Amino acid sequence: MFAAKSFMIKHVMTPLRLQKRGSSSSKSSFNRGVHFFFKKNLLFTNSITSGGFMVIGDLIQQEIEIHGNLLPSRYDWTRTTRMFIIGTLMGPLHHFYYIYLDKLLPKTDLKTVGKKILNDQLLASPATIFCFFYGLGFLEGKTIKECTAEVKEKFTYVYLGDCLFWPPIQYINFCYLPTQYRVFYINFATMIYNVFLSFMKHYDQPKKV
Repeated sequence: MFAAKSFMIKHVMTPLRLQKRGSSSSKSSFNRGVHFFFKKNLLFTNSITSGGFMVIGDLIQQEIEIHGNLLPSRYDWTRTTRMFIIGTLMGPLHHFYYIYLDKLLPKTDLKTVGKKILNDQLLASPATIFCFFYGLGFLEGKTIKECTAEVKEKFTYVYLGDCLFWPPIQYINFCYLPTQYRVFYINFATMIYNVFLSFMKHYDQPKKV
């Protein structure tokens, strides 16, 4: 009888042990993934996600244009490729910017967060807007003069949208997130912002037939 009970206990416990091992293995794989993407290869992750979310934002905007009969077909892949290139190139800029900013202002109190947001709106945001328009203009084959004319026409509206959208996003970023997750979070938020950015970039451009 004792042997039977031992057999039954062993029979019940074995699947539980296997389930626990499977759960530990999944958790271990997740931790390895986090380490690989957000510690060992953070620059790569920030660059690719920056380009990828830029693409998603542009495709959403193209869908809006298609339903408004502003685009003749799905999709303008040349335009989307340009957006991916610029987004990917801007990834390293954001990567090193947030590392430097956290070293310069390491605290997370309200005063420090306010300084970071102010720095972001007065320095980082204008620089990002300039890189976006001049970079895409270069890929489109425009001259510096043509790029400058476009920036003069659109900068005020884009910067106003930037000031309305980013401060609350950055408050969460600077208050609650570790440095290694900042750019991924910003890239995800940028996916939403890029719908607006793509509209501002392309609304006045001739559409391909």
